[in-house]
Amino acid sequence: MSTDRPIFVIGCPRSGTTMLQLMLHSHERIAVPPETRFLLSAYFRRRLYGDMRDAENRRSLAEWIATDKSTLFRELGIDRATYVRRAVEGPGSLGSVMGEAFRAYAERFGKPRWGDKRPSYFKHVDALLRLFPDAQFIHLVRDGRDCVASLKEMPWFTLDVYHAIANWSEAVDRGRRYAERLPADSYYELRYEDLTADPEAELTKLCGFIGEEFDPAMCEPRRVATMAVPTRKVWHSNTHGEVTRARVGSWATRLAPWEIALCEEVLGSRLQGHGYELTGGSGASARQLLAYRRTVARRRLSRCKQQGHDWLNRLREPGPLPAMLTAGQLSLARVPLPRPSSQQLIKG
Repeated sequence: MSTDRPIFVIGCPRSGTTMLQLMLHSHERIAVPPETRFLLSAYFRRRLYGDMRDAENRRSLAEWIATDKSTLFRELGIDRATYVRRAVEGPGSLGSVMGEAFRAYAERFGKPRWGDKRPSYFKHVDALLRLFPDAQFIHLVRDGRDCVASLKEMPWFTLDVYHAIANWSEAVDRGRRYAERLPADSYYELRYEDLTADPEAELTKLCGFIGEEFDPAMCEPRRVATMAVPTRKVWHSNTHGEVTRARVGSWATRLAPWEIALCEEVLGSRLQGHGYELTGGSGASARQLLAYRRTVARRRLSRCKQQGHDWLNRLREPGPLPAMLTAGQLSLARVPLPRPSSQQLIKG
């Protein structure tokens, strides 16, 4: 049964989410653009733009999305004026204004369904569900030690190894909570190692979750890498080749012994819970454990502050948030769906 539900790819950075993005984008019915930067920014600044039932407020937000360099709207390759017009003429809600951009991107490829990929979305699933209540989430999990090793090598990751470890811990902990709380048709988890070992089998199961037929083109994501991965992101160069397991387990040579010991000390039960074996080596030092715990405490405090700020904003919502663009969203909003014409019924 065909569907038009939005799809979000989440996970700890360097988990292979870009590869999965390209696999989904290779499907004949799904378009997943390069990472953008406006969904969460607009959500957390929603009071600045006012009630989206006002057409001029929709115009103001859409023009910010389409023109501000921080939003990366240019990566979508769609006409700015056309998008702004569609947002103004579309439904009066925050999610609808943003959803129109992704719909336009999907239409650029002649596809009926869109997705979005940004690893840090794992921290904001609740906010995304407020905007797109029928969304589906795919959480890609990779060995935390490989993620930490890869993060350390990224030019954009300016934090230390303690933050890298904490990032993976937060991602899998939140994933566990989502699995318990969200409906079975809204949250799906798979391992990077399984996906690279047998792409066809894992993607067939994934397609069952998102309600699509498996498309063999998904197993060759490199074919769409040039159009869906900006060339400036040189750290994604591997996506231009065949799906490979070459980096699986490479943490053994990319991490220092004390980093491996720390990872296994603080992530041990989580790693084993996801099927990753431990080396059984010596434990981390008291000094390293203290540094890690301090990092976790600071990150927790920062997260609590953001959640508190958002809670206050929820007491003073400027207008409707949920998108009203898909069949599921319209149903949740209790908007009557158009009845098929007699000719459509005959064709069906």
